[in-house]
Amino acid sequence: MKLIVQNPLKVDLGVHHKVAGLSDSIAFGFTKTLRFCADTFVAKRYGHRAIVLETVAAVPGMVGATLTHLKCLRRMCEDKGWIRTLLEEAENERMHLMTFIEVAKPTLIERYVILGVQWVFYIAFFFLYLASAKTAHRVVGYFEEEAVISYTDYLRDLDEGRSPNLPAPTIAKYYWKLDDDATLRDVVLVVRADEAHHRDVNHGFADELGGLPGAPGTVSPYPEHAAETQPAARSKS
Repeated sequence: MKLIVQNPLKVDLGVHHKVAGLSDSIAFGFTKTLRFCADTFVAKRYGHRAIVLETVAAVPGMVGATLTHLKCLRRMCEDKGWIRTLLEEAENERMHLMTFIEVAKPTLIERYVILGVQWVFYIAFFFLYLASAKTAHRVVGYFEEEAVISYTDYLRDLDEGRSPNLPAPTIAKYYWKLDDDATLRDVVLVVRADEAHHRDVNHGFADELGGLPGAPGTVSPYPEHAAETQPAARSKS
C-alpha cells in the first residue's frame, strides 16, 4: 500500500468508507453496535468514554501484529512493514488510555466493565482476524471513524464550556511533545489526529487485502510522538 501523507494535524473529518459488500456490511454493523453500547453506557461523559473505548481500541493492533507475525513465519515472507505499524498503533492507543485515566478516574464499576469488554472483544477480534483479516481491518477503520466523531464532539464541549479545559496530563505533554502550558483541548486534538491516521491506515490495509484497485490512499498525518512512552524509560535504557 503506497501512502500519501499530508501536513501535520490536518484532519479530514468527512472521511467515510462507503459500505460495499458483505464484509463491509458486517464490519459497519459491528462498529455501530459498539457505538450504541458506548452511547448507552457512558453517553457524553467523554473522559470516561475515552477510557472505555481506548481499552478496546488497543486490542486490534496487537492481535493483527501477532497473527501477521505468525503468518510471515509460516510462509517465510516479508510483512511489508505491517507488524511494526500495527504494534505502534496498539502502543499509541494504550497511551491514549493512560492519558485519559489522568483526566477521568474510572470507577470500580467501569473497571469491571472494561475487564469484561476487553476479554470479549479480544476473543471476538482474534477469531474475526483469522477468518477475514480484511473484515477485521475494516472494523478498525470504521471504529476509528467513530472515534474521530467522538473526539470532535469532545472538542465542541470543551470550546462551549460544557467540559472543563484542564491542564494537560504530564504523560501527554511528554508523549506528544506538547508545550508546558498545554491543555486538555491540545491533548484531544492530537488524539483525534492519531485516530484519523489509524482510520486511514486500516481502511488502506482492508483495501489492499481485498485487492481493490485505485490511486494511492491519502493518509491523515500522524502527530509527533516521543521515542519512549514515559520519561523513566529513557533513564533505564
